[in-house]
Amino acid sequence: MKLELNDIYKSFGTKEVLHGISFSVESGKALGLLGRNGAGKTTTIRIIMDVFRANKGSITIDGRPFKSSEHSVGYLPEERGLYPKKTVIEQMIYLAQLRGVSKAEAKKNSQKWLKRLEIQEYETKKLETLSKGNQQKVQLASTLVANPQIVILDEPFSGLDPVNAQILKDVVSELIAEGRIVIFSSHQMSYVEEFCEDIAVINKGEVVLAGQLSQIKKEFGHNQLVINAENQTPEELKGALEQQFGELLKVNMVKKEGCIVERNPGITSKDILKRLLETSINLEHFENYKPSLNDIFVAKVGDES
Repeated sequence: MKLELNDIYKSFGTKEVLHGISFSVESGKALGLLGRNGAGKTTTIRIIMDVFRANKGSITIDGRPFKSSEHSVGYLPEERGLYPKKTVIEQMIYLAQLRGVSKAEAKKNSQKWLKRLEIQEYETKKLETLSKGNQQKVQLASTLVANPQIVILDEPFSGLDPVNAQILKDVVSELIAEGRIVIFSSHQMSYVEEFCEDIAVINKGEVVLAGQLSQIKKEFGHNQLVINAENQTPEELKGALEQQFGELLKVNMVKKEGCIVERNPGITSKDILKRLLETSINLEHFENYKPSLNDIFVAKVGDES
């Protein structure tokens, strides 16, 4: 399956909040849907789920109009939406039945996911008696209880300790391997890098970056180097590089691991290294820049107020 959003616009009253959102995600892959708070991610997700209707644009699946009512969609919201005074199993069965699953199948699926997430002992407990982490795992189990084809996870690792985070990592990997469509939204970039082949970055209601993450990293790191020096802070090194190299390179970022510099076209890494060795800079580290997703995200949207 291939789910595509094509030029989606959405307004609330006179305020337009989405200005032509387009991206796609395929079965067996995870898409990282990224953006700062208020960028438009949640509105986009709600349009996919038909909670809101777009003012303009279309959503298709395998080239045909997408209707959420005809496809099983599991959504894990950032804010918990379960019933604290109900037992875990009764509300999971109820939620599965709302999505068209028989009561017997709903109970079977509920117990399967509670066991998979290692919380079967809480089956008959009221949700409010569980820890924050276990409540999050119940929420995930409820998301998957109807065996959805499309899984949307919004900050799924919130409140999880490292052991429970690993269980969730394994589950997400299994969902991808089973050929489901997975849309993964998180501010924890390390998780996005771990699961997602593709990303779409939304800023102020527009997609400012989309595509295959490995290719984006390659393009973003092009012509850039990481340079560090002994006995000099990165800020001190920045000043020394600007003094020694002038127009030959530009310091793009100063990080604790050193300066990220961009060499001018026609200037090779060997040229820079040779020049460095002729200066008073006591070189400690010199390599091609391999940007993290966090670096890319900050570069694209971090300077916005």
